[in-house]
Amino acid sequence: MSEITGVALDAMGGDYAPAEMVKGAVDAINRSKRVKVFLVGREEAIHGELGKYTYDKDRIRVVNATEVIETAEPPVNAIRRKKDSSIVVGMKLVKSGEADAFVSAGSSGAILVGGQTLVGRIKGIERPPLAPLIPTAKGVSLLIDCGANVDARPSHLVQFARMGSIYMEHVIGVRKPKVAIVNIGAEEEKGNALVKETFPLLKELTDINFTGSIEARDIPYGEADVIVSEAFAGNVILKLYEGLGAVLVSKIKDGMMSSLRSKIGALLVKPALKETLKQFDATEYGGAPLLGLKGLVVKTHGSAKAKEISNSIIQCITFKEQQIYEKIMTCIQTESVSGE
Repeated sequence: MSEITGVALDAMGGDYAPAEMVKGAVDAINRSKRVKVFLVGREEAIHGELGKYTYDKDRIRVVNATEVIETAEPPVNAIRRKKDSSIVVGMKLVKSGEADAFVSAGSSGAILVGGQTLVGRIKGIERPPLAPLIPTAKGVSLLIDCGANVDARPSHLVQFARMGSIYMEHVIGVRKPKVAIVNIGAEEEKGNALVKETFPLLKELTDINFTGSIEARDIPYGEADVIVSEAFAGNVILKLYEGLGAVLVSKIKDGMMSSLRSKIGALLVKPALKETLKQFDATEYGGAPLLGLKGLVVKTHGSAKAKEISNSIIQCITFKEQQIYEKIMTCIQTESVSGE
């Protein structure tokens, strides 16, 4: 059997903690025997939720953490002052090597700060990006960065492209993934100063399949497997994507219930429609990994429920087994040597 992947889960983070976190953890270990979960948080509350389920007690361990970092707290101060918070304790499990990954639906700022200061960056990585998978007509694409680095430089985007390409090839299984940079037109001369400076640098790379610019309207069609962006534009794309998807699903449901004829039609197409809409459900793809760290840190939606948490835990197995950390480290070391 494959080596067990240890995942530290922030049981106190998110809108539905700890109930949905615990439920997701139990579901994950029931789905795969290759994972064990450290539920980090207030142990009395966690044990109260665990008592509702039947599970392999050897593969869930409760790690007590008495404090919780709230979303509104300044991230740097929170990480420094709340040493016994579920985020800090969970990340320290990764830093010590006791756990392979950390998953949280908690404060984005605290997760970004803690990832860099507690888990630590791979040597040579300038800025770790958040990289969620987004659904497209052809499957999924990786959007990198979606929120970690608002004021990125060209060298940051180059590293994003390389790390994103490694992730898509070895975790998602896309051979020679197509890499494109977000732009306002397909022509090379278009774009702001950052895009214009980054474009020729990406063209020079021989270890990625760079295909040029991609406009936002082409993203849902799956025209690129890795979509490179600085965090401001990336976050706008992600939030618009999620909001528009939710509105369309709601409108489709309303339309199907609008008359007797439409209700009859809905019954006929329901199985096929359900399968199609499932492909555009963000919870199916787990969380967004913070790439470029010495261990895996995954940020899920604050509103994440058990299914998203379970999928986020399961994605950590592939990350470890495909040695993504080692591949990124080798890639960056090669870049450093070639740049000397």
